[in-house]
Amino acid sequence: MRLALLGCGNVGSEVVRLMRTRGEELAARVGEPVEIAGIAVRRLDRDRSHLPVGPEMFTNDALSLVKREDVDIVVEVAGGIEPARTWITTALGEGKSVVTANKALLAEDGPALSAAAKAGGADLYYEAAAAAAIPLMRPLRESLHGDTINRVLGIVNGTTNYILSAMSQSGASFEEALGEATELGYAEADPTADVDNYDAAAKAALIASLAFHTHIDLGEVYREGIRGVSAADIASAAAEGRVVKPLCIATREADGVSVRVHPAMIPRNHPLANVNGAYNAVFVEAESAGRLMFYGAGAGGTETASAVLGDIVAVARNKRGGITAFPPEAAYQDLPVKPIGEARTRYHVSLDVVDEPGVLARVAATFAHHGVSLATVHQSGRGDDAQLVVVTHTAADKQLSDTVDELSQLTSVHQVTSVMRVEGE
Repeated sequence: MRLALLGCGNVGSEVVRLMRTRGEELAARVGEPVEIAGIAVRRLDRDRSHLPVGPEMFTNDALSLVKREDVDIVVEVAGGIEPARTWITTALGEGKSVVTANKALLAEDGPALSAAAKAGGADLYYEAAAAAAIPLMRPLRESLHGDTINRVLGIVNGTTNYILSAMSQSGASFEEALGEATELGYAEADPTADVDNYDAAAKAALIASLAFHTHIDLGEVYREGIRGVSAADIASAAAEGRVVKPLCIATREADGVSVRVHPAMIPRNHPLANVNGAYNAVFVEAESAGRLMFYGAGAGGTETASAVLGDIVAVARNKRGGITAFPPEAAYQDLPVKPIGEARTRYHVSLDVVDEPGVLARVAATFAHHGVSLATVHQSGRGDDAQLVVVTHTAADKQLSDTVDELSQLTSVHQVTSVMRVEGE
């Protein structure tokens, strides 16, 4: 059985290396050898002498490689929307199963790709798209297919988790922690996709679509990055026995589903609180299976290639048996996606206030006016350093947003310095 590899960066290079070093084991698991027919790259002049394949294996004509009659499986690890979409739809249209790690494309065009796979009688696997080496997609699509998943809470981006972990452990500012992550290779030269949570939003859309049997469009995922998290937020969380984590939260409710990615405070004794560095973890709550946690490396060439190889073995077995395993996306429930204003959680609000009698009463009255009850209030500092820190009971996001807008207009409030959600309690 032969495959076309599209892309030979960090992940693609590791796929090549692992297929050569584990060739006999893979053949035994599939039932026949699996070989690389060709590798499509953007630049043929780049030095790839470290790879265990000759220069004749490389081409810059990916589409022709996909269409070759001796290609049975197409593995796409190049990323991006186009031309990856054309390559994948062409392969599926010719009945060639596809393995991809392209979360952005899947989040944007998942239903169309699923339809193309069904029409072509081919498999579409994407275990590596959501959490690299962590086996999450297949448990959601297979192991938990007989259960009802009500909530998914996780850390799905290693860069943001590394940054917030460094801020918590060393007291570093966001800029300092980002610089450290960049030096270590955890953050790209342009970290926008990570720190502004575009990457996590795409993963959240994939995870929620599988968990709730409802297609979640990328634009329906509420997204808030971590640039606004300050050292003061980290210190305030620690003082209350909490830590700040970059969370992906997907919840099934009676009237729809809610999907969001943003930083939040969680209790220090929560299972996700001790997931540090570039590691990822996803906490799944199902009606029958209860609480399950998936943990491991959420990034890295070798780690991601491990998940890609697992999918290659699965689709090769199916191909050998003349079957396709299941629809890649079973969006039969078609649940409505609720706007962020209807999401309900607790909130941690910090305010710089005027140091005078009656301030606390006016602030409390503003929260009460919007139906937000207070769990705790802490007042500190004197004079120009006077501050209030409020933790609320559960309220709708719009209630809190309206409260903050009114607080900002009070003459006794200099500034609302921080608003952060509190989860996992």
